[in-house]
Amino acid sequence: MTAPDPEGLLAEQLLRLTRRVHRIQKRHLERRELGITPAQSRLLRTLAHYGSPPRMADLAQRLEVVPRAVTTLVDGLEANGKVRRVPDPANRRVIRIELTDDGRAALRELRAARRSAAEEILAPLDDQQREALGELLDTLVDGAVSSGCGGPAGRPG
Repeated sequence: MTAPDPEGLLAEQLLRLTRRVHRIQKRHLERRELGITPAQSRLLRTLAHYGSPPRMADLAQRLEVVPRAVTTLVDGLEANGKVRRVPDPANRRVIRIELTDDGRAALRELRAARRSAAEEILAPLDDQQREALGELLDTLVDGAVSSGCGGPAGRPG
């Protein structure tokens, strides 16, 4: 019988935690009845990081997806009034995507849902454990960014 592989066990724990986080966030989102999918949520959060409305190609690159996937997400969000397509003032052939007031309100709700989900996940930990976890996560995130494994522009996806 071989000894347990510590890295394999950690990897499995991280995957299980990730799945749990997604399930809990999804449940909190559904309670708020926003009608937004997790992928649309990610697009809205990404869109909020831009100072001015980005092009679809910019969003696709930042999200690390094909442009067609962004088109589908934008179509759904536009139908729900969360974003709108606007012509680029410098080149009217270029379309940019901007948040609407409804989109900004949805982002506030999304942030609240994520915060509620995080509170639920972290509930079993005391303050000292939360601090230790925060330090460990910072180490992992900083390591991922410095090794080039973070999300676009050095941010986790």
